[in-house]
Amino acid sequence: MSKNKSQQAFAPAPENEQDDAFFRASGIAVGYNGRPVLAGINLVLARGEIGCLLGPSGCGKSTLLRSIAGFETPQDGEFFLGERCLYRHGAELPPEQRNVGMVFQEHSLFPHLDALRNILFGLHRLPSGEARERAMHWLAQVGLVGRERAMPHELSGGEQQRVALARALAPEPALMLLDEPFASLDLDLREKLGRDVRALFKANNTTALLVTHDQQEAFAIADKVGVLQQGELAQWDEAYRIYHQPRNQSVANFVGKSRFLRGEVVDEARVRTIIGSFDIDSAYLRQYNFSVGDKVQVLLRPDDVLHDDHSVLQARVVARLFRGAQFLYTLEMENGEQLLALVPSHHDHAIDESIGIRLEIDHVVVFPSPD
Repeated sequence: MSKNKSQQAFAPAPENEQDDAFFRASGIAVGYNGRPVLAGINLVLARGEIGCLLGPSGCGKSTLLRSIAGFETPQDGEFFLGERCLYRHGAELPPEQRNVGMVFQEHSLFPHLDALRNILFGLHRLPSGEARERAMHWLAQVGLVGRERAMPHELSGGEQQRVALARALAPEPALMLLDEPFASLDLDLREKLGRDVRALFKANNTTALLVTHDQQEAFAIADKVGVLQQGELAQWDEAYRIYHQPRNQSVANFVGKSRFLRGEVVDEARVRTIIGSFDIDSAYLRQYNFSVGDKVQVLLRPDDVLHDDHSVLQARVVARLFRGAQFLYTLEMENGEQLLALVPSHHDHAIDESIGIRLEIDHVVVFPSPD
């Protein structure tokens, strides 16, 4: 593909997205000692929407959260919460005036205060009776009725994080920020607490922004997911689209497992590969000005490849990973190209065995070949 191919905006957001914005970050840039950490960050959350920032360690996720909370100062850009400007160069609100709650990875409970008094700590401006009533309400909301007198060391890790969450929610902030809130918990507890937190936020119409490195956690909790890579927001989109319609190969490689097959454009909307010809997803036709004969890379996810004993299309098992209910097979085609396939585990195939496969692809994701 020639280098002068025009690249249009990928799958543009609806025109009314800005109108629906409750929280908005525009052009945010953060750096330390002349070293950029975040550059040109733009994202929008509607009221009651849950967003998640996903990315590897050191990509700037926590820095963005701390900037929203007021613990870091950007060099450029704006934060708006409703009609209130939280930050603009030369004019920023201090953290205590932003109406933003924050939950950290470390539970950060006061060790000398019981669960109830930890929650009451942030309600000191309310009359004592009202403060206690609200604290007890949030204890009930996080499922800790009867544990109000428990000291932090008497609570499990999950219970401590629930208290931290209740303490942050009790002042009824307009925006909740959560920085790797479940990272210290075991897998089963992390999944359960993630489901509970999403249900809690939705029941209370809470607008929230979460940071995690766990893709499954992001997909399970969030309405919108942002992939941060080297300080830039590579894509901010619905979780489904992040997975099935990644904006570029970098996002595709980071989110989920994948393999790329070599392909060739046979007309302006169709690509041919070793396993067949397919219509290219319209989003990628808008993004890239493909021409007949262009060499491309076709993204295939493990769920695009189905085991079918009756298929004439065969592939050889070169690796297998047992996952309980499923095997993740690495399959090699006759030309050496490889695919991944998730197969129910009662289909137990050995290395070097050939199996039948067929494709079931809803979105044919195509990128220009780097060659």
